[in-house]
Amino acid sequence: MSIPFDVVGDGEPLLLLAGQANSRHWWDPVRDDLAARHRTVALDALGTGASTPPDGAEYSTRRFAEDAVAVLDAAGIDRAHVYGTSMGGKVAQWLAIDHPDRVGALVLGCTTPGGPLALVAGREVVGPLAGPTAAARRSLAELMVTPAWLDRHPGGADAVLGDPTMTQAARRVHRIASARHDASAALGRIGAPTLVLHGTDDAFCPTGNADLLVAGIAGAALQLFEGARHAYFLEHRAAASAAVLAHLATHPRRTR
Repeated sequence: MSIPFDVVGDGEPLLLLAGQANSRHWWDPVRDDLAARHRTVALDALGTGASTPPDGAEYSTRRFAEDAVAVLDAAGIDRAHVYGTSMGGKVAQWLAIDHPDRVGALVLGCTTPGGPLALVAGREVVGPLAGPTAAARRSLAELMVTPAWLDRHPGGADAVLGDPTMTQAARRVHRIASARHDASAALGRIGAPTLVLHGTDDAFCPTGNADLLVAGIAGAALQLFEGARHAYFLEHRAAASAAVLAHLATHPRRTR
């Protein structure tokens, strides 16, 4: 099994976990912000980028968390801050639950705990995303950021629209893993200082999921970005990156 990763920047390590069906390039638009103060580690989750393709085994967000631990081991990092967005935020939850000694501070962006109370996108939201058409790609882009932002930044959301090198089999197992995520009953086991970030106009992962995370994780803080959609970290880049860096600075990593 191969899970490629790269390291950019210096400082306390920060593990970056991308959204569903996306490689490490998800982070390209904002990585410089984070790498200015941190040794950022970004990986290609199984099935994305240069990683191992699906092998028939069941994928899950909990399995992806184990893969993330393997990357930390390979990088020689005992404990890292963790920033996960979308499905990467689901993976980050399991990492903090199952491996608390490996996580410094935690940031969960545009994500959900899953479970019976979780809010999911309706058919009217995900229906237009079917098929590899220009219209479907535009619909996905408009779930990520507003049309006005897209018009001002042509191609600015391309990094978060999915890894074009993925096979259909890999896309399918990513979709299933994300849909079946349920860490709701285990959130109370997260002891890492946690910041939850979300856009108020996120139709892909409705904003109420952020409230569920904050309610379930002791001491978790919440910051909403008014008018932001799923990729709040793009359209509200300056404020979002500043919030992440401030949270990490407030909770320095403790080595074992």
